[in-house]
Amino acid sequence: MSDKAASIPRPLPKLEGATGQFYDWCRKGELRFQRCTSCGTFRHPPRELCAECRSFDWEWTRSPGEGTVFTYTIVERALHPAFAGATPYAAVVVEFPEGVRLLSRIVGLAPAEIRIGMPVRVDFEAFSETVTVPVFRLR
Repeated sequence: MSDKAASIPRPLPKLEGATGQFYDWCRKGELRFQRCTSCGTFRHPPRELCAECRSFDWEWTRSPGEGTVFTYTIVERALHPAFAGATPYAAVVVEFPEGVRLLSRIVGLAPAEIRIGMPVRVDFEAFSETVTVPVFRLR
């Protein structure tokens, strides 16, 4: 990796609105999803309106943080220069019993070892003082 690529910062999520609240919970070491208080449906990514019943009434509900690998892809060629030194890596979609899916990555496991259906649990990785993201490990 070139020095120039190493100096390019990774894009980070904007900490605004309900998305900002999601990442605030992550910074505190908690995985929480929105749950509609009208119909009980969980949702992710965060948004104001329930897609199931159209209610604007919701709350943050803590997840046990255990799910399974729903799907994944192995990235061999970085599409952003900040990730040039990280390839190959796997982009993983984790499915939770609550019914939501979350795009992330698995740490502590080579991309070639990942399989659909693997049981995983949440962990957290801090990228800055304000941004902590959920990552996953094998259960």
